[in-house]
Amino acid sequence: MFGICNLAIVPLRFEPSDRSEQVSQLLFGEHFKIIEHNPKWVYVELAFDGYKGWIDKKQYQTITGEHFNILNDIPNVLSADLIEYISTPTNQLIPIPLGSSLSFLDNDDINESKFSFDGIKVCGKKDKSELIKTAFMYLNAPYLWGGKSPFGIDCSGFTQMVYKLNGYQLFRDASQQASQGEPLSFIEESEPGDLAFFDNEEGKITHVGIMMEDNYIIHASGKVRIDRLDHLGIYNVDTGRHTHKLRVIKKII
Repeated sequence: MFGICNLAIVPLRFEPSDRSEQVSQLLFGEHFKIIEHNPKWVYVELAFDGYKGWIDKKQYQTITGEHFNILNDIPNVLSADLIEYISTPTNQLIPIPLGSSLSFLDNDDINESKFSFDGIKVCGKKDKSELIKTAFMYLNAPYLWGGKSPFGIDCSGFTQMVYKLNGYQLFRDASQQASQGEPLSFIEESEPGDLAFFDNEEGKITHVGIMMEDNYIIHASGKVRIDRLDHLGIYNVDTGRHTHKLRVIKKII
């Protein structure tokens, strides 16, 4: 069984309960494989990053295995403005966030609701220099555990979405993203768009941000913000102290 998200933002939960922790989100148009189900919930695996969790049975549209494979094979077309609108045949408007997937709209068999879209789209790989421009679109977005949109986003959701909008694939969690790319020996070797990872006292990767010029970093901590980075880690310019301990910088592109 397979499905596609036909709502703006759907929570992906750790357990099949409305009270359960949100581990990630599905944005409009994301498709997935259904692994398990019960009367009210389905356990899914997202096609884009393989992330798994539970979603409400009332919050998706069923698609066939053939449609799932079609969506895997065609280019990923995404909405490219902070908020856009999907239109229904009855002129109802559905707001969708930055980075929603629009690839299925051109396939009448998958697009059962006959949604249409007239906004700004993005597709394909962009130059590395575009990463910071995209990151700035999320500036001041509030921190939200498991979030992936400008209305609430976590640190790894932020980096994943910035890269996704530029045509590159990152895993979902910071610890998973830390396995990607090539490590750099010094901060001075980094370029804008490289990823900086940070660990806790146990040595576990718990945070990630995007390098900017002149040893600045943009990252989601309380909100998407810009801070200084030195050899110790992130220096919060508001509190005047280090908040995250630097572990490694990775070049993804």
